[in-house]
Amino acid sequence: MIGGKKLRRSFAAATTAGLLLSIGTAQTFAADFGGSCCADLEERIAELEATTARKGNRKVSLTISGHVNQGVLYWDDGFEDNVGGYTNDNSRTRLRFLGKAKINADWEAGYRLELGFRDANSKRFTQDNPTAESGIDVRDSHWYVKNSSLGSVSVGLQSTATDSITEINQTQTADFSKYADVEDTGLGLRLRNASGALSNRYEYRRLIGVHGDQPGDGEKKFNGVRYTTPELAGFEASAFWGADDFWDVSLRYKGEFGGFKLAAGIGYGEITDGNQTSTACAAIAAADIPVLAGAPDTDCSQFGGSVSVLHVNTGLFVNFGAGIKKDDLIDRTVLFSGVAPDDEQTFWSVQAGIERKWTSFGNTTIYGEYYDYNGGSNTRTIDRDFTGIAAADSESRAAVLSTGLRSYGFGVAQGFDAAALTLYLSYRHVEGSLTAASTDLVGGNLVATTNDVRSVPLEDLDLVFAGGIIKF
Repeated sequence: MIGGKKLRRSFAAATTAGLLLSIGTAQTFAADFGGSCCADLEERIAELEATTARKGNRKVSLTISGHVNQGVLYWDDGFEDNVGGYTNDNSRTRLRFLGKAKINADWEAGYRLELGFRDANSKRFTQDNPTAESGIDVRDSHWYVKNSSLGSVSVGLQSTATDSITEINQTQTADFSKYADVEDTGLGLRLRNASGALSNRYEYRRLIGVHGDQPGDGEKKFNGVRYTTPELAGFEASAFWGADDFWDVSLRYKGEFGGFKLAAGIGYGEITDGNQTSTACAAIAAADIPVLAGAPDTDCSQFGGSVSVLHVNTGLFVNFGAGIKKDDLIDRTVLFSGVAPDDEQTFWSVQAGIERKWTSFGNTTIYGEYYDYNGGSNTRTIDRDFTGIAAADSESRAAVLSTGLRSYGFGVAQGFDAAALTLYLSYRHVEGSLTAASTDLVGGNLVATTNDVRSVPLEDLDLVFAGGIIKF
């Protein structure tokens, strides 16, 4: 009996010792395995942090996006032709930083910072300067606060309320061939007359107002304050004010019904300060002809809008835009001798075609377009030798009384959804018109007269643009 008890105690002791040894070994192995795993994980985290964009804090998000839009542009001005690689200014290459943070359930704050990149810009090169104005510019730099019920307020450099109001577009053509903003494709080329002479200071895009932006459309970038309402039944209203004395308002709609997708907008804007260079009054802001003594500051207004309709099942679409700009100071400028100048600029344009997903790659777009602009006096001058107007004195410039520009074209694009890539090919034919008058120096000021007024015959432009845009 005694021997049995001793045997049982010895067996229990051996079992306990073995169990403890096993646990210790397992713990040692687990510790060794965990140390190796964590060291490898920390190394991977360090590598990831070294290759990842960092934020200044964890409260505000950071999203980086943008696109690269490059192509090859061929042009022919009737006497000269050439080809080159350009950034497509219809939607030029850019880098965008967006951020936002929740204040509470109803409020948020955020920011937008966007840089544009021009590498031989498609609207600013000339016959003698094929790489004009390459560089980087700030397109957006503003912050905002937003309430789900009250809307948003943004402050800083940003688009005005009527920006792009005349070029609303639901198709791929918005990225490479804007139907209402034709200056972006090759219209930085200088005017060439029927005898082959080049203007020293006037480009084809200057035939459209002064800056080349269509009447009725707002600023792409302007410092100021903007308010935008919440969306209600597809409608959204916006108002903008910028220093000094520039303001505009707009109403936009986007919805789908009866098998159609519809996007539309209208807008109105004014500028009443003569020191501004807004497109609303670019004619006076960049004037060469003096304003009558005692005339008030610039007083310009413009109205514009557009509509884009896309039939979902067939892919057929139509884009239409129009605008008018009125300059109330034009008739107070010393332009004519007893002749009232035209103070209005108008345009309309249309683009129509089909956009469908015929292949698994993405949408295919086929389209045609037409653009028509007519402008009154814009107080700019042009070199007299180019116009053929006789020199009445030593002054070498003639006054521009009216301008016009018509354009038609067509193109095709193919999207590749897997790579966020669109390849495109477009063609445009451009016809310009210009009427000028002789000028005299009166008391040291340049004054237009009516003793020699003529229409200047201009050469047409042919433009072919092939390229691609990839978004990230």
